[in-house]
Order: sequence, then structure tokens, then C-alpha cells
Amino acid sequence: MTQLMKVTLPDIGDFNDVPVVEILVKPGDVVEQESPLLVLETDKASMEVPAPRAGIVREIHVKAGDRISQDSLIITLEIREIAVQATSSIDAGRAGNQPVTPAGMEEVLAKKIASTSTTVSTERGEIHAEVVVLGAGPGGYTAAFRAADLGKQVVLIERYPSLGGVCLNVGCIPSKALLHAAKTLDEAKEASLYGIHFGQPEIDLGKLRTWKESVVGKLTKGLSMLARQRKVTVIHGTGKFIDPHLIEVQTPDGIKTISFDRCVIAAGSSVARIPGLPADDERIIDSTGALALADVPGRMLILGGGIIGLEMATVYHALGARISIVERMAQLIPGADADLVKPLYKKLKAECEAIYLNTSVSRVEADTSGLQVYFEGEQAPEPQRYDRVLVAVGRRPNGKLIDAGAAGVNVDERGFIPVDKQMRTNIPHIFAIGDIAGEPMLAHKASHEGKIAAEVIAGHKAAFDARTIPSVAYTDPEIAWMGLTETEAGKQGIAYEKAVFPWAASGRAITMMRDEGMTKLLFDKDTKKILGAGMVGPHAGELIAETVLALEMGADMQDIGLTIHPHPTLSETVLFSAEMAEGTITDLYVPGK
Repeated sequence: MTQLMKVTLPDIGDFNDVPVVEILVKPGDVVEQESPLLVLETDKASMEVPAPRAGIVREIHVKAGDRISQDSLIITLEIREIAVQATSSIDAGRAGNQPVTPAGMEEVLAKKIASTSTTVSTERGEIHAEVVVLGAGPGGYTAAFRAADLGKQVVLIERYPSLGGVCLNVGCIPSKALLHAAKTLDEAKEASLYGIHFGQPEIDLGKLRTWKESVVGKLTKGLSMLARQRKVTVIHGTGKFIDPHLIEVQTPDGIKTISFDRCVIAAGSSVARIPGLPADDERIIDSTGALALADVPGRMLILGGGIIGLEMATVYHALGARISIVERMAQLIPGADADLVKPLYKKLKAECEAIYLNTSVSRVEADTSGLQVYFEGEQAPEPQRYDRVLVAVGRRPNGKLIDAGAAGVNVDERGFIPVDKQMRTNIPHIFAIGDIAGEPMLAHKASHEGKIAAEVIAGHKAAFDARTIPSVAYTDPEIAWMGLTETEAGKQGIAYEKAVFPWAASGRAITMMRDEGMTKLLFDKDTKKILGAGMVGPHAGELIAETVLALEMGADMQDIGLTIHPHPTLSETVLFSAEMAEGTITDLYVPGK
């Protein structure tokens, strides 16, 4: 029995002529009851219009950009009794302990329903949620908590025993704890330059590890409490998609299935590997192994001169290891401008045994006495023997590890999942955020995207419209940058001017004995609006936030230069750079200004 149903816009409150922003279905699609058909946008929120019945989309009467009101005809649905029978057949198969795969389900529906281009699972898992979040890193837990705050019933899936993902458990937080310890050691050594002498430090690695783990534990316990307060259900295990509305989770207690109305993929990234290195040699470690702090090796080689590798170089040098760094590009931290990296390079050059640029490792031979490393490239040295090799050559998104294809989600060849400005994937009810949704792979980007995804799911008018995402290397000295870099400007042919204030003229930097730094502002020649900023020196990661806000608010050099900053502070260097641009600087003499 076949029945055509004319679907009209229901009562959506006191709104008329509401614009259609997106059509979520196409003719031939099979939809469930309550599946979203299209998205409307009022002056208060975005909202999805659900299907009143399960059926097949036969005709769409509106298009994106149209304005519609209550009772406007939007879609014609074909309601078939046979579709219900198809669903019953699937359920019966499952009841007989014969699992039905997505392909098998498609076959059943294909036999029952002709001319169908999309199939939809009606299976409910052991647990059902309005919103499932796959991954509990900074982006994932932010999405889960925000969705819960907006009234959604949320399930949060996390592979680690505690919440926080890579960042909190084996990344950002433990590394910053160890960097703080390294800074303490370095400052104690430097104090002798102004007459304060300490004895040779005694490093208790066991106690240092315990302290680092206590920092992580305090934060992860806090997240668990926040999840309980919001009534977010937490499932620990590794999740993979079964179909567009079902995830299977391998937990310590066995497999659990979780069905959902909406899903946010926040599955992050994994350490990139270098092929050809000896397998299963515990002396070859990644960042997780480095943060475990098993011991302090005599000689350590770091493969990769990016942020992660250089942060670990800072830690292990302070603890007493002799460090060498190899980087295949022409400079350390290739994403930053060369002038920002120069003070760090100079300091590392003095501290490390060697830094090899334009160089890569061709092979590593392991034996009982160490790791024999062979190099190739412009600065390639003779083979060297090391006690430990840290592989820090970047991270790769986990898009291909979660079987996203089983849900119909597009994953590119690198493992990224493309999304739109509302963080939607090509499957309208599935969203993706964080590392897996594209570069830059930064925790603060993920958190921002997590809020957007949750708010869109809740019907709010939200989209990703940030003008910049700041980057920070927590090395010593720190390097931070945001907006346009000089390197990018050169590649894109963008005209700009710059103002640089050297920290050698900063009273605060001199009192800290850290006058090697600088603050740089890039601005439009005509409008003087800020285009980008970079700084190198202690606390650069804290200082960069002011310039991010300035860019987001469209500030120009005069706005910054007329903003009174406290004295003496490092924050003044932003003010002084703006004054350099304006020609009003008095803390330096600039001829012709």
C-alpha cells in the first residue's frame, strides 16, 4: 500500500517568511520519523524541520534561499507499508542472532523498496542518546558539556581510562608540567649571574613523575565531576561506526552499541610514524614515551624540529641529557617566521650537541650498545650513536581508524573529515571537530569548534567565523604568532607593513635577564588595521591573546597605541610596537619618525 503525504511547515512560533538555509535530503532518500529535512534560520536561531513520518522523499518543493511560513509545502513523502515490513524483517534477523550489516540491511531494503538511493538504520543500541560525542579531548568534552547545558541527553565515548584525550593525558598538560620543572632548573642556574648561588640540583625522577601525574589527575578528576554534574553518560572504550546512527564501542567489559540522533566526531589524531625504524625497540619513543619520563638518557636524538620536538628538547636538556635535533626543513618550527625562531635557535645551538637542518634520518640500526643513526641531506653528519631517539615528526588525523565510511562520512586520503562552517560533515546529523576536522591541530581550536557543533545541534545560530587561531611553542624562549605571517604574506603576494619592538629596550625583560625577545605587528599600509602579530620571549603565549582580540575587533595601530598598558610589563611591548607603527614611540629613537 502506497500513500503520498504532503509535508508542510509546522507552527514554528511567531515567525513568517523564514529563509531556508540548507536542504538535508534529496529525492529517493529514505527518512525516519524525526529525521531532519531542511534547516531554517530565524533572527534568533537555526532550526531543523523534522519528517513527520518515515518514508521516501519523492519531491522537494523548496530550495535554499526560499522564504517559507507556516503551512508552506516543503516535501512530498511516499509512505509505504512495505517500508515498515522491511524494518520488521531487519529486527527479526537480529532477534534470530543473525547480525545484519549495513550492506545486508541495504539488500533487505532494496528488495522491499524500489528506486531508493539511501538507506537508514532503524536499529537502536543498548544505549540511545540524543547526542553522542566520540572522543573526550578538549573539543569532545566541550561539545558534550555544552550540548548537555543546552538540554540534550549526551553520551561521551573516550578511549582513555580518564577524560581529556591526548591533550590532558599524554600531551599538552603533562608536557607543560615538565616544562615548568625545566624552567625552574634553568632559572636556578641563571641566578648565579646576579649573585644568588644554589647547589647542584638533585633530580628525583620518581617524584617528578608522581607530581606530573598528580597535575593530570587533578584535571581529569575535575572533568569527571563536570560530566556527572551535567548528567553526561561516559563510556570508556574504542568506538567505531556501524551505520549512520550506530556506534560500536569495545569496552573493558565487552562490546556496547550506542545509537544516536546526532553525533559529534572528536576522535583526534595519532603520532605520525616513520617507516623503516626498528620495530618494538623501547629506546625509540614518541611524545607519549617521552612524557612517561622513564629515565634521562645520556645522548638523545630528536627527529623533528617542530613544537613537540623542541619542547621535549627543552625538558630533557634541563634534566641533563645531551640533545641533538634533526629537521628536514631549512629552519626549526617551519610554520613560524624566521625572525621569531632566531632567538630560540641561538639558545638551542648553544645548549645542544648539534642541530641538523635540511637533513633527515635514512635508517636506524639497533644493537645492545645503542642506536646507530644514519643521516642524509645538506648537513648530514657521519653516523652517530644515541641512547634514545624521540620521533616527533607530527600527527595524523584518526578519520580512517573509526570506520567513518560505514556511516557514509567522507574521509580524505590523509584521514581528515571535511566539514562546513557549522562543523557538519556530508551526513547532516554527523559533525566533526578538532584535529580530525582539519588543521591547525590545536586544542583551543577544537574547544571552539566543539561549542559551535553543540549549539548548532541545539538549534542555535552558530558558525565558525574566527579570523585567526593563535599558535604557541612553549619552548624557552616561547614563540607565539597569530593572523598573517610574513612567510604567508610573501607566498600570497599580500602587501603589509611591520613594526618591531626589541625586548632589549623593555625594562621588564631586562629585569628578568631575558632581553633577547621581540614583538612584531603586521598591519595594512593604508588602514593601519592589524593583520598579524608574532613574539618571542618569556610568556609570549600569554601576550599573544591581546593581539588576537585586536584582530577580531578590527583594531588599528592607533587603537592599540592609545590603550594604556601597565608598566613595567612585557605586555607593553605590544603597545610599543603599535607606537613604532604610528611614529609616536618615545622608548626608542627612530630617525625619520
